[in-house]
Amino acid sequence: MMLKYPNIPVSFNLMAKPVGALCNLDCNYCYYRGKMCMYEDSPYMMKEEVLEEFVKQYINSQASPVVVFNWQGGEPTLAGPAFYEQALYFQKKYAGNKKIENSIQTNATLLDESWCRFLKRHRFLVGISIDGPREIHDYHRRGVGQTSTWEKVMRGINLLKDYNVPFNTMTAITRHSARYPAEIYEFLKDLGSSYQQYAPVVERYLKHKATIEPELSPPEIRIGAALTTWSVTPEQYGEFMVSIFNEWVRKDAGKVFVQLFETTLANWLGEDPGLCLFRKYCGNALMMEQNGDVYACDHFVFPDHFRGNIMNEPLLELALSQEQINFGFNKHNELPSMCRSCEFLFACHGECPKNRISTTPEGEYGLNYLCPGFKHYFSHVAPFMDHMAEQIRNGRSPLSVKKYARKLLSPK
Repeated sequence: MMLKYPNIPVSFNLMAKPVGALCNLDCNYCYYRGKMCMYEDSPYMMKEEVLEEFVKQYINSQASPVVVFNWQGGEPTLAGPAFYEQALYFQKKYAGNKKIENSIQTNATLLDESWCRFLKRHRFLVGISIDGPREIHDYHRRGVGQTSTWEKVMRGINLLKDYNVPFNTMTAITRHSARYPAEIYEFLKDLGSSYQQYAPVVERYLKHKATIEPELSPPEIRIGAALTTWSVTPEQYGEFMVSIFNEWVRKDAGKVFVQLFETTLANWLGEDPGLCLFRKYCGNALMMEQNGDVYACDHFVFPDHFRGNIMNEPLLELALSQEQINFGFNKHNELPSMCRSCEFLFACHGECPKNRISTTPEGEYGLNYLCPGFKHYFSHVAPFMDHMAEQIRNGRSPLSVKKYARKLLSPK
């Protein structure tokens, strides 16, 4: 069956959460920890029969010769190496002629020598969640009882280095950390992170919910939701990324890869940016809980975006359901008119629907909250992206942008 959808050639991504929202940390900005209450009556870890069914269906549903399993959480290392050994067994059992790859996103606090040997032996791509130097990292990423986690994270990272396990970094940008772009960027470089992702934290909670754990609001809610105090402001986010870009483009282009800069250049060239946030359509990045429940996206784990359970319905049918197709198309179809006439639509495409919680000056709901920040960023990087795109189209190295940037950004 072929899907007549401009973004998915019957290959899709799925984020698997083997322990659901369970985590050994207590980060106050975490958008997922509140999902624990949705699965209070379910076993905290994925059962073997669910794991086997998932592996079999996920491999068989992919048209691509390479199938990537993305293990996330909560904290996925809580499942233990034995769980992943079982997953590898099932992957080998059902792989056929397809190549299988694995990635895992972890807070690194539970990594030990046994884990590192396992990750190295099976060539896992490891993503580390770390927010910067100790004071910045510990501001939000705390352990149970609000204890520091930074030293445990660094111990895990140093073990990965000892065992030559490659890793990249995921850094959350909050209202607090956005004040320190230079410190964070230099820290991550010194850490050895040559592939960096920066995730702006934008969350709202339902004001009428009088619970100990604030319930996050889906973007469709227009009234009765308030922005969390740790959400980054649009202006902060734009300036944060511009500050890092200025350092990167003058010194580190070709050595350090920053996800936002890579996707921006791809869109400037008219190519697939490889990231749903900046594609015209989305819908090809689903999420599965530990019991086999599938949702439209990791940021849309709400009842209205539940697609079904793989133990009852084939995963491929859930991924290609009309509801999921509509979800993906709506990323473009529901853009406010202000976005449709924006000069940077080709590069932004409204970013993630989860952040479309603002109103345009004309009163249209659905504007991306971060829009002013993105406009600032895209306006600033435009001449450099133009330069790199032109170099690439003419068969020359885009790294000449460093010399170009040093001249353009030199103090007047």
